[in-house]
Amino acid sequence: MNKRWCLPIPSDFTEKIIRIIKNIPNGKVLTYGFIAKLAGNPRAARQVSWILHSSSKKYNLPWHRVINSKGNIALNSIEDREYQKSLLEQEGIVITEGFRVDLKKYLWKIESIKKI
Repeated sequence: MNKRWCLPIPSDFTEKIIRIIKNIPNGKVLTYGFIAKLAGNPRAARQVSWILHSSSKKYNLPWHRVINSKGNIALNSIEDREYQKSLLEQEGIVITEGFRVDLKKYLWKIESIKKI
């Protein structure tokens, strides 16, 4: 029996998330929840995290520009947090104690994905 293996086709929601993340400007960040809201499902922050984790390399996503709703880098290991911090600092984003980003200063002000 011959089986054909195909990559799953991303859903419309997944495609929106990928498009949003790809367009986060250098020196700006978005939160998981805000990305979910822009993509049409404000309660899907964890799904955004999963998509980001599983698709960053495949779609060359600037994963380091996505943080949690408190403005914190939310990676588990200290090494991963330090790496994300260094990538953000290279873009001019100031990271304060506790791996925190000032959302008032660095949050990307986008109201709709129609603009991207």
